[in-house]
Amino acid sequence: MLSSMVKEHHSKQSKRKQEQEVRRKEAIEASNELTQALVDHLNVGVAQAYLNQKRLDVEAKQLHVGATNFAKQTHQWLQLIDNFSSALKELGDVENWARSIEGDMQVIQQTLELAYKTSRATQATTGTATTSATSSAGAAAANP
Repeated sequence: MLSSMVKEHHSKQSKRKQEQEVRRKEAIEASNELTQALVDHLNVGVAQAYLNQKRLDVEAKQLHVGATNFAKQTHQWLQLIDNFSSALKELGDVENWARSIEGDMQVIQQTLELAYKTSRATQATTGTATTSATSSAGAAAANP
């Protein structure tokens, strides 16, 4: 009886150990599955973040290239505007020069007109005196 109890006890203990081993294996499997599921879930988030980062890097490069091109175009426009401004200043200088020359030419024209009128008046006065002297002399020669 004692030996049968001991055998029974050993068999029950052996069964419990086997059950515990099965439960331990199930618990390990369940914990592995849980860990794998958590890691997979985290990997999806990490993979998504990685893809987002790659897209951001590409867009940042494109933005940098666009900004560089914009800066170059802006510099070219500024140079063009500066050249245009210089040309306008030169045009203003030419316009002032032309006005100055025009004023000088008007003074010369007025002086020439005055000289011509004075010359004509002098010739008219001298010509009248010469003409009257010539006609008096001609009349005296005709009446001797």
